[in-house]
Amino acid sequence: MGQQAECTARFGGRVSTGKALLESSALIFRGDFRLAIPFQAIESVTAVNGELRVSFSEGTASFALGPSAEKWANKILHPKSLIDKLGIKPSTVVSVLGVEDANFLRQLGERAAEIADAKPRNDSDLIFLGAERTADLERLKGLARFLKKSGAVWVIYPKGQPHITQADVMAAGKKAGLADVKVVGFSSTHTALKFVIPVSRR
Repeated sequence: MGQQAECTARFGGRVSTGKALLESSALIFRGDFRLAIPFQAIESVTAVNGELRVSFSEGTASFALGPSAEKWANKILHPKSLIDKLGIKPSTVVSVLGVEDANFLRQLGERAAEIADAKPRNDSDLIFLGAERTADLERLKGLARFLKKSGAVWVIYPKGQPHITQADVMAAGKKAGLADVKVVGFSSTHTALKFVIPVSRR
């Protein structure tokens, strides 16, 4: 999940107090008016005297965030890469099952120490499981035994589809004895949901 803060926002002559949310790919405001500003639509960002000013295709919005304004500006200007959001480091041992996203696989190949595909490797730090249908979630059941105790499984599934929902993925993870801990935007079409072995079973 992203960061959030109560603040006063100004946009198009309107002023409202509400909640600002800094997600992985968009700045969102919910108050008397609502805004959703994708990072890709942002033309400039500045932080002045605790006020975050964001110019984008529809105009300029400002958010009174106090000391957080500069940090938010930096995160908008320098967003984490997908590989960073997924926690992949140069020493990471990764298993990839059924994930065919070319951009992800390219970045993974440039970063991870070892990559196994088709079959999970013992003592994996991270396992990425592609699930296009609920039937694919059955593969979650036996994956914990291939993880290091501190490892995790990321399930990559289509976003906004009725045939496989976040609730389906979370239920499958729980059934497999795993705990869900994080969600990130994987791509424009897919979401990634992270599962770990519960602390009581490590």
